[in-house]
Amino acid sequence: YVIGAIFSTTGDNAPLGVPERETAEMLAKQINAKGGVNGHPIKLLVYDDAGKSDQAAQACQRLIEDKRVVAIIGPTLTGPSLAIATNCQNAKMPLLSCAAAIKIVQPVKSYVFKTAQSDSLAVAKLIDYLKKKKIKNVAFINDSNPFGAGGRDQWVKLSGPAGIKTVDYESFASADTDMTPQLMKIRSSKPQAVICWGTNPGPAIVAQNMRRLNMKQPLLMSHGISNKTFIKLAGKDAEGVIFPSGKIIVANQISASDPQKRVLQAYNAEYQKTYHKDAIHFGGHAWDALQLVVDALKKVGPDRAKIRTAIESRKNFVGIDGVFNFSAKDHNGLNKSAFALVTIRNGKWALVK
Repeated sequence: YVIGAIFSTTGDNAPLGVPERETAEMLAKQINAKGGVNGHPIKLLVYDDAGKSDQAAQACQRLIEDKRVVAIIGPTLTGPSLAIATNCQNAKMPLLSCAAAIKIVQPVKSYVFKTAQSDSLAVAKLIDYLKKKKIKNVAFINDSNPFGAGGRDQWVKLSGPAGIKTVDYESFASADTDMTPQLMKIRSSKPQAVICWGTNPGPAIVAQNMRRLNMKQPLLMSHGISNKTFIKLAGKDAEGVIFPSGKIIVANQISASDPQKRVLQAYNAEYQKTYHKDAIHFGGHAWDALQLVVDALKKVGPDRAKIRTAIESRKNFVGIDGVFNFSAKDHNGLNKSAFALVTIRNGKWALVK
């Protein structure tokens, strides 16, 4: 059974895409060692899109044209995922994106799913925290790429009705190396907290620039920083940053009653054994995507249309990103309980309780 995969394994977002490729390859080996799927070994056809939409589209077309391919997992990023979603829909190819933006699956396309927790859920998780801390005025700064723009859209949509006023909106380009001018504007607006939405290296630069400007406000970020690269880039300025994340990075800190705990610990142990490093939540996106395809293959065999139907009707699938309950109206299948709220303490992840 041939499964296509498109990940960003080179370029700025390689720290996200490499764990996805590694996870998919590790999982395929595990499955094949146990006899494959109904006696059929799994073969992965993996492409690197380097974080570029045009390269993702080229890879997608090759996979669609290969009649052996039963589904595609990935891409890593929102932009490439949006770039291929319509093509997969038109070709009736099941796509399980590993990217965050809710607009990948809203409005629903019958053949397009995603496993990463949505930006809308991440925003909701942060809003809950702000309300708990009685923070009512914030500033928002985002990467201008599709991930950052998608997070901003959801912030605009959800924060106002929740009673949170955004006193300033700023943005930066992915390649920018200094956000001081934007942060000086934010500082003059006197927010109680700052929200930053993006993937590295931009958020690390924001953290460093904020501290150099002696801005003491709490700094909250998105799940786009949920990897050690952020801590490495931001250094001591990562201390105290709060963000929603998949639970994998705090698997040993969550409640024993959490239905994900055993699955998370098993995945992390296998990943550490195979790659000699900790698993992160980006790799979890690929684990869930591949396992959902395999789960469907076991039930319906290598038929693209039947695989699509099997995924859409799947309930209570305990994965790395959360417990999935898909439906015809919801092709992400998660709620905000899929996120843990995490902070960085002494250079390490700590669960916010």
